[in-house]
Amino acid sequence: MFGDKKIENLYFANIKDSYLIKRKISKDIKKIFFFVQKIFETISNNKKVFICGNGGSASDAQHLAAEFLVRLNPKINRRPYPIISLALDPSSMTACGNDYGFKYIFSRNLEAISSAGDLLIVLSTSGNSQNILEVLNKAKQKKLFSLAFLGSGGGKAKKLSNNSIVVPSKNVARIQETHIFLGHFILNLVEKKLLKINF
Repeated sequence: MFGDKKIENLYFANIKDSYLIKRKISKDIKKIFFFVQKIFETISNNKKVFICGNGGSASDAQHLAAEFLVRLNPKINRRPYPIISLALDPSSMTACGNDYGFKYIFSRNLEAISSAGDLLIVLSTSGNSQNILEVLNKAKQKKLFSLAFLGSGGGKAKKLSNNSIVVPSKNVARIQETHIFLGHFILNLVEKKLLKINF
């Protein structure tokens, strides 16, 4: 089994890998601020933001939704902002999966509760999950702008989304770590713009 030194070396190697990937994302700073502006405009116009992903990305999507529905910064009390996870509840998701197919679990929910001017955000490490592609297509049909946090080159979702940030890695853990980092960074800036707090 690993000795203490091997574990320590592995630990620091993972930190370095995560750091270097985040450094590479800095080239997308204009896209990052575009995401900030698009979310800000959507909420300022009293429209809704929908967010979804699969597996760990589903948890990240729900995590980010909770930050805006409840509270992001413990020192800031403000009204809740409408960022809503499309993984609505087990009953709806399993009914849709059983009756229509798993690839429609997000698109059917989006069809039911979205309206023109709303915003869709997807998180996908591969960019090729069928339910992510279906919900992006549904967003186009309903005239929703779409933003994507992707990895592994972006997959098919890169072309279907209106704008995307692609993490330059095929390592699922590194991609998801970077997505949640970007999500927190972006939502912090959105909150400051909404509340007119200086950066």
